Amino acid sequence: MTPEENPYLQTPDKIEEPPRHWLGRLRYLGPGFILSASIVGSGELIATTTLGAEAGFVLLWVILVSCLVKVTLQLEFGKHAIASGETTMQAFNQLPGGRWGKANWSIWLWLALMALKFLQVGAIIGLVGVIADIILPLPVPGGTSGAIVDTLPFLPVPDGLTWSIAIWTLLMAVVVSLLIFHGYYRTIEKLSLILIGLFTIMTLASVLALQGTEFALSAQDLLSGLSFQLPVNKVMLFAAIGAFGITGVGGDEIMHYNYWLLEKGYAAKTGPRQENDAAWAHRAKGWIKVMYLDAILAMVVYTVMTAAFYILGAAVLHSQGGLPDGTEIITTLSKMYTETLGKEWANAAFLVGAFVVLFSTLFAALGAWTRGFADAFGQIGWIDFFDARKRRSAIAILAWIIPLLWAASYFFMGKPKLMVLLGGAATTAMLVIVLLAACHFRFKRLPAELKPTVWYDIAFFVSAISIGLVAAYSLIGPFLGK
Repeated sequence: MTPEENPYLQTPDKIEEPPRHWLGRLRYLGPGFILSASIVGSGELIATTTLGAEAGFVLLWVILVSCLVKVTLQLEFGKHAIASGETTMQAFNQLPGGRWGKANWSIWLWLALMALKFLQVGAIIGLVGVIADIILPLPVPGGTSGAIVDTLPFLPVPDGLTWSIAIWTLLMAVVVSLLIFHGYYRTIEKLSLILIGLFTIMTLASVLALQGTEFALSAQDLLSGLSFQLPVNKVMLFAAIGAFGITGVGGDEIMHYNYWLLEKGYAAKTGPRQENDAAWAHRAKGWIKVMYLDAILAMVVYTVMTAAFYILGAAVLHSQGGLPDGTEIITTLSKMYTETLGKEWANAAFLVGAFVVLFSTLFAALGAWTRGFADAFGQIGWIDFFDARKRRSAIAILAWIIPLLWAASYFFMGKPKLMVLLGGAATTAMLVIVLLAACHFRFKRLPAELKPTVWYDIAFFVSAISIGLVAAYSLIGPFLGK
């Protein structure tokens, strides 16, 4: 294994001058769009539409703020990765505070919070199985309804889970495992771009088509969504907290961003830092500019998509009683398209589109999770993450284990809406860790040569305050109101 094949090592032979103009920078985009493939999935299709269905238009501002305020934390993580070459967990392991064994408290807390994230992605893989079952139901053993509880009543499986859904769910786990098992960065990047593009077109078309239906938007609807009203009851509050954590770039996606930056080669092309090295500072600033463009363009994409999903949920589903939980969630979501596009083919198109967008989340998430867990295990001392062969071996093993655990969590709970919102709450908690880490990177470890402008720091403080307020409100909000 040569150093060129290991993007996690910074060596002088990998140094490359950054592009000077924005057209040249476009050639190096990609990490942010992998995040978008992960973001435009459970967050938009389920959490965002759930909030819209519960609240109507009045909480549109929550979604927009969620997408906009967190990007500066992502930029701070990205700057640190480019300047230091450190992975996320390597950087976490240098945060102040207590340790257990070789690992910092933040790594252990992240591992604990990931238990709820397994529920979130378990919902996604289960819904992919539900969609596949609707499109192509499989022959089932025993019983008349095909429900697992008919043939295995002694197992604590949820109602509505059929053998066909279970088989499809396991098949999807195998497929996504195969794709990541030997999936290198370029494969993940290209497939993510294709998957996110397909569903974007259909969703935007549905929003435009609203104006020709009984669900047409008015200026008053949109203005009410920008009035900064707070949730009026605990159900809406829980949905808002989950949506804030999971929409836009979440705490986990900010952490994942560093792996894609490193594997794209931003840090390797910058090279190892030397004191008073003007050439290094020039390269670092240049590659940070590329990273800024990557992150901001991706933010535009997922903000537009998130707002579109919220508007569809608020316009179509709010007046029809909200969004149910369980396997029927897919047929209810399809109304956002059949009621707006008004075509017989819209339901079939929605099923294909929903399959694509949810599968893109599985695909991008598994690519990131395998790296995150392998990195954490490396900091704990179980593996050598920076040995390319050992890292790839750990990623390959995790690529098989993680999807099976996702599937098992869906079989155990079977309530995808609740599972996604629980995952969103965990993501909000992760944002607090990410915020503390970003402050440490900015004020303790950022090289003096890379000090940002005052406008950047103002945006950073706005992000920090917003996230802190949401975290505080999530603690006291359940004791307020109805």
